[in-house]
Amino acid sequence: MESSSVDTAVVQHQDKRLIVPVPMPYDHAVERFEQLVPAADMARFAQLATWDAVLKQAEINAPHGFMIYWRMDVTATMAGSGSGWKCTEYLMGNHTIAERMFRHDPSAMLYAPLRVLIHADRDRASRFVVDQPSTLFQSFDNSSIATVGVELDRLLADLLVLLGAAAPQELRAY
Repeated sequence: MESSSVDTAVVQHQDKRLIVPVPMPYDHAVERFEQLVPAADMARFAQLATWDAVLKQAEINAPHGFMIYWRMDVTATMAGSGSGWKCTEYLMGNHTIAERMFRHDPSAMLYAPLRVLIHADRDRASRFVVDQPSTLFQSFDNSSIATVGVELDRLLADLLVLLGAAAPQELRAY
């Protein structure tokens, strides 16, 4: 058996988790988020013959830059556990933006799409939770990938404002 000379790499990095109050009840926050961030129409994307067509379709499908690729009703999943939290988890992103990182390092897909959560806290106030994109993508030590992370910060800030929330300063620091 032949052994590989490729060394294992270990990358240690820090990220920032943003926990942002959303000024509406949980059910309304989820509904508004899903209006602003529609589900990705993967069947439609699969029918397109060129990347230019995919780019145009992404602009239509993601009017605010993001699409939902996956959704889980955590409340229903945890029913019967006694925890009592209201919570929905998403994978949110835009594969046409992610491609600009993927071309440099496929490992960037570890964080694309972004994992986001909307939940009600103990006082029934809504919270939007996400790890700051730029802190995730700067860990790849590639300026092209880091630049896209900063762009995602800005898109995320704009989305939070559309949700009626105050965008954290960290998202507009660059």
